[in-house]
Amino acid sequence: MNDLTRRGLIFGAATAGAYGLLIGVQRALIAAFADDEPSQTTSSAGPVSIIKFADDGARLAAATIPKITKTKEQWKKQLSPLQYDVTRRAGTEWAFSGALDKEHASGLYRCIDCDNALFDSATKFDSGTGWPSFWKPIAAENVYEKKDASFGTIRREVKCTLCDAHLGHVFPDGPAPTGLRYCMNSAALRFLPKKT
Repeated sequence: MNDLTRRGLIFGAATAGAYGLLIGVQRALIAAFADDEPSQTTSSAGPVSIIKFADDGARLAAATIPKITKTKEQWKKQLSPLQYDVTRRAGTEWAFSGALDKEHASGLYRCIDCDNALFDSATKFDSGTGWPSFWKPIAAENVYEKKDASFGTIRREVKCTLCDAHLGHVFPDGPAPTGLRYCMNSAALRFLPKKT
């Protein structure tokens, strides 16, 4: 019995170490190729269609506006290093490290890069993954999905429609009614609590 417990402990430690190594390699590669990034985003200037929301979460109106594009230098001036790494270079914050993972207040989640409304707290749930999770965006028009084949797996990356910021990934293991889990990075979001 002790031999099985010891094997489980060794296997668990090896798995945790491999995960940490994988994240470390990702960050090292992102940093190594950071200077190879174009100074201007390559996406089209739009226009894009989004749904606008007031800070209290009230739906305002549909709008067709130019996509927000900035140079690498402009994004770096606006964002913290972690926010830049996550939203502009598709990085990932460490699980359970983000400020919004355990946020349970009512409110609105906006894009940290462009202020586009992304999620409402009414669709947030505790997934136990260590990242803020939602079962649907506030408006389908405000985000889009893109195939992501990094790390040898196929995932669905979630991006902001207005500025192309990387937000996180969506998985098919969420709660009803959608069965989806929008697993987002706290560093990509700005939370506005509802005023009482």
